Amino acid sequence: MDKQCFLTQKGPKAVGPYSTAVTYGDTIYLSGMIPIDPATQKLVEGDCAAQAVRVFENIQLVLGEMGATMQDALKTTVYLTDLSKFGEVNEIYKDWFGPDYPARTCVEISKLPLGAQIEVEVIARKA
Repeated sequence: MDKQCFLTQKGPKAVGPYSTAVTYGDTIYLSGMIPIDPATQKLVEGDCAAQAVRVFENIQLVLGEMGATMQDALKTTVYLTDLSKFGEVNEIYKDWFGPDYPARTCVEISKLPLGAQIEVEVIARKA
């Protein structure tokens, strides 16, 4: 098996020197997605809920570009700058990944790139 790097053509561009995703065998390792609008390459305005929706749209877009879906997600890691938004994000999350939810970790961190309130990384299987 060979490691293959992937750079999105449809989703938001990386804000640093990293690949959008890396595949190894049948596994996709998707870099953390923050709420950047792919059309403008700028952080979306709004509250954590609005930013969460954009993050999940970005994940769906990039996974689709790679021939996978949200239901192919095996594990997610959610980073929040305010853990009091946990319930709010869960309400949005469940509609994107359910009903067979991936394993998940959710943590609060002090800051995210560009001032984002949420970042999500995904490990998925190739469809």
